[in-house]
Amino acid sequence: QVQLLESGGGLVQAGGSLRLSCSASGGTFSRYTMGWFRQAPGKEREFVAARGWSGGITYYADSVKGRFTISRDNAKNTVYLQMNSLKPEDTAVYYCAADPTFELLRGHPPNRYGAWGQGTLVTVSS
Repeated sequence: QVQLLESGGGLVQAGGSLRLSCSASGGTFSRYTMGWFRQAPGKEREFVAARGWSGGITYYADSVKGRFTISRDNAKNTVYLQMNSLKPEDTAVYYCAADPTFELLRGHPPNRYGAWGQGTLVTVSS
């Protein structure tokens, strides 16, 4: 089963940008749909973005559409989340997710054959 490790979180001012990375190991990366979820304090984990196997299909939550971009480099087994025009409400722990089906592209969490990363904290100050 694939293992995921996020990096790139930190503190940024509102209006700023940040890029998260998620490195995968232990599986065939190109066979997984990859995605990002986030969980703010006191709230449930929510879908952010997903990208299909070949990278051609993407899906975004309405709250981040036009500001965030998900990309992947299958040669490096890495998925990225470029976050621009950050808002205080984007403050959350961001989790990388992998799934061998299309569930992430519907905004659903990974199934039992998928995986979660450990999360990376993004804090946006006003």
